[in-house]
Amino acid sequence: MRYLMLGAAGPVLTAYPFLTAGGPFLLQWPLVFWTTQTLINILVAVQMVLMAYAVAYYGISYPDRVVKSRLFQWILRGPVVASTVLAVTVVVNRASLLMGSQQSRLVPLAMVSTLLLLQFAITLLRPSIERWLFYGEDRADIGRLHLLEERLLTSGDLRQFLEAILNAVSDVTGASSAFLALMADGRVDLEVAVGSDDVFDEIGQLPPSLADSPRRDLPEVGAVFAWDSYWLIPLHQPGGSEIIGLLGMRTMALDEGLSEESASALKVLSERASFAIAERLLQREVFRAVDRLVPQAEEVQRLRAVGRYAGSGLLELEPPFQAEADLAHMVRDALTHYWGGPRLTRSPLLRLRVVQEAMTENNGNAVNALRSVLSRGVERVRPSGDRRFTGEWMLYNILEMKFLEGRKVRDVALRLAMSEADLYRKQRVAIEAVSAAIAQMEQEAAARAGRG
Repeated sequence: MRYLMLGAAGPVLTAYPFLTAGGPFLLQWPLVFWTTQTLINILVAVQMVLMAYAVAYYGISYPDRVVKSRLFQWILRGPVVASTVLAVTVVVNRASLLMGSQQSRLVPLAMVSTLLLLQFAITLLRPSIERWLFYGEDRADIGRLHLLEERLLTSGDLRQFLEAILNAVSDVTGASSAFLALMADGRVDLEVAVGSDDVFDEIGQLPPSLADSPRRDLPEVGAVFAWDSYWLIPLHQPGGSEIIGLLGMRTMALDEGLSEESASALKVLSERASFAIAERLLQREVFRAVDRLVPQAEEVQRLRAVGRYAGSGLLELEPPFQAEADLAHMVRDALTHYWGGPRLTRSPLLRLRVVQEAMTENNGNAVNALRSVLSRGVERVRPSGDRRFTGEWMLYNILEMKFLEGRKVRDVALRLAMSEADLYRKQRVAIEAVSAAIAQMEQEAAARAGRG
């Protein structure tokens, strides 16, 4: 409130012309007049920032440091940059007139140069200034998060690196084609393939002899063995024995054996591929942990925001199905195990009223009732008319192919002509749409129960 009261004095300073009280004295000393006017304007700007700062936290669930950082960045890139560019323009223009140069080319050059230099300086210095001003004892934690963001190995980064490894493998062994497959949940899934071989069709499947073979048939780790017309190298966890992938190549050169130099190079390349895959698998575990953490963190921040202005709001009870996690998070988990799994059979969504109603239509089976509710939620996302593969149908197509049909991410991305990263973004939007539909269905069920 003190910030708000101090900031409220700013409009008063701009509304009443206090400088008119100076009268003839200020007319004789223009420098004093303009200096005082400038100081008053600066003071008004500071007071307006104080007013914005005082109300910026109201009803916001973001942490204080995030609000301060966004306000600080807006001030730097907005008023500071605009005022500085305007001041430089006026100074350069006046200097050009004093030197007898009309319409000098220095004016636009100074404007553009100042704008670019300020934006570049803000980009470089702002993170360090924010860590010093806003993060306090949390500097180390925030620094680790920023480092993870910059060094994160995404699916596209991994594929680019593995393609480079496969190209190097082809050069070393003389292979006409090469591929790298990941092993997960007892399956062998193609990740990257290079070469002109036609064994990899447009949907990116492995040869049937590889895709259908059980994991226990693989030889010991480190062996190079033949499989159909391919030579394969099992890739394992660095320092461990668990097989996490296969490096394969089709070549006739291996029938005659590799030179010692080529064999050594192939070993190094396979180790680097193993390291990259292991790092990616580790990051997936981190993402799963973050997915579980984010809903709880959002709830704590929401309660913190409520407690800041209404302490009694902390005593309000939430609906039972929102107590454990965010609704969208629970819907995503249930859809992931749509055809069976602990995230479906133990889902908090089983406590929904609409699921209890659906049990009568599913012979008292709660899991089947939840599955039918999820299916109805997906159908509410479906546009009217015949199914198409257009932008309007994008969300529904992702939900149906990815969850209801159980297709792989790569297959869905290729079918919908988008990258995997874009698919994950659209998938998040689709799940939020299903969550909104289920929330509406729950409200309708509660209304029916009230009328009953």
